[in-house]
Amino acid sequence: MLEAQEIIWIQNHKTILKNIDFHLLPGECVGLIGPNGSGKSSLLKILAFLEPPTSGQLYFQGQAVPKSVPLTIRRKIAIVFQESLLLNTGVFNNVAMGLKIRGLPKERIREKVDYWLEQFGVIHLSKQSARSLSGGEAQRVSLARAFAIEPDVLFLDEPFSALDAPTKEGLRIDLAKVFKSTQATTVLVSHDFKDIAHLTNRALILLNGEVVAQGPPSELLKNSHKEEVDRFLAHFSS
Repeated sequence: MLEAQEIIWIQNHKTILKNIDFHLLPGECVGLIGPNGSGKSSLLKILAFLEPPTSGQLYFQGQAVPKSVPLTIRRKIAIVFQESLLLNTGVFNNVAMGLKIRGLPKERIREKVDYWLEQFGVIHLSKQSARSLSGGEAQRVSLARAFAIEPDVLFLDEPFSALDAPTKEGLRIDLAKVFKSTQATTVLVSHDFKDIAHLTNRALILLNGEVVAQGPPSELLKNSHKEEVDRFLAHFSS
């Protein structure tokens, strides 16, 4: 579905990503985890075509992606950030926006919007202004908006980090249910191993812009790695 080969990204004369290889299979949820400044969100930006790599090649659905990424490819992905980034309009209109751009008929738009608001437990908010929502409600609407367009690849960049613990736990549980029912092909960035353990099939650990370990989350915790990797994982093993 998505592949990156020998990705290097240099910003302001500093190497942010160093020879990254990455692949994402259909139906797979892959986690990117590491401490602040490790390069995980930078890698997501490259994979989601938000930034071009300094060198290396991206492949999407088996085809090399040109530096000027076509709109046809961009419309096959969806991104949810730490901040919900909702438009200053109603909840329904926020979720419907991507569907309207894609030219779906009104009846189909209403069906899909209602369905995804229901899946994320916020159907009762459909007529409210996005500005009136709590942080957790806004993030649920943002996720509904992303899933509504049925993206080929979904990118989640620290989607829980701005939420309090109870709100985060509830949303994590609901998102896990959605993943199970949809088999959505996803890249999830988080600094919290609990997110990775609950939601992903496979995880990559980044330190200083390099992938230093990867595998199923449970195996990453059990296996021994380089000292710096074990030191990072020790925060989550208790």
